[in-house]
Amino acid sequence: MTADERNFRSSYYEKVGCHSVEEKKSLNKLLQDNIRNHVKLKQFCLSYTVPTTHRSLLWNIILGVMPLHKNSTEFIMDQRKAVYDDLLRAVTIMQYVNTTTPKSKILLSMWQLEHNRLLHSGPDDVADQVFMEIVKVLLQIFEDDVETYWLAKEFYACTLEIQQECPRLKELTQTLLKKEDIQLHSHLESLDVFKSDQLLDRWYITCFAGVINESTLVRVWDKVCGGSKKIVVFIFLEMTKALSDKAMKCKTSQEFKNLIEQVKDPDALIVNKAIKTWQNSNQHSEKITVH
Repeated sequence: MTADERNFRSSYYEKVGCHSVEEKKSLNKLLQDNIRNHVKLKQFCLSYTVPTTHRSLLWNIILGVMPLHKNSTEFIMDQRKAVYDDLLRAVTIMQYVNTTTPKSKILLSMWQLEHNRLLHSGPDDVADQVFMEIVKVLLQIFEDDVETYWLAKEFYACTLEIQQECPRLKELTQTLLKKEDIQLHSHLESLDVFKSDQLLDRWYITCFAGVINESTLVRVWDKVCGGSKKIVVFIFLEMTKALSDKAMKCKTSQEFKNLIEQVKDPDALIVNKAIKTWQNSNQHSEKITVH
């Protein structure tokens, strides 16, 4: 096989989500080390497509659910399960949940109890809503409830970092959109898309949970787990550009919200393009600068 044929195949396989033997070998080695390298594992998430078969273990290690020291895994996971069981028993005894309660609501109640929020939170609590959105996605991806609960907790912590950066992320969004489509930017600005806390803020903080199909969304969340906050900006930009003709016809921010939230992107066309643009951009650095 010629070099050109190899390059063509590598490019094609990457587009359809396949992974090179070298990447898989590299990841396997990182995961099998007795003391895993946290920095390199996060870098893998940022640089490559995470294989589905490795995602659970990789996220667990990166997000701190599992320890970096491989020999401590069994002990730590036993402790995680013990905490989970105690919380579940408590919210059941307190009659906040029962056998008919949806699993997402059970995990939310456990999280509220653990954070002393169970008696004080209301239906409009933003933190509860964000955690619930995260849980609903993870329940579609992972089968183990203990793992799902702990991953939801740690992923929620990642969203808090995005929440802190939201004002600058929105500024960056406007800066980049102005450069690419000034008419579209002006129209969205006239709809107050960049000011409304119910639009960009909500989409960014939840990392598009409930907006993008779960099987596609995990590719975005791989990057968030790897430490990227700006990936959400590029997802929004590509979604908006893909729907630019329809977006220009929206007369209210609610119409635009409905338009975006109908996308789902089941074939990952928008997400793949956004990730590629993000990786190729000089914005790949996570220091958020607005020009």
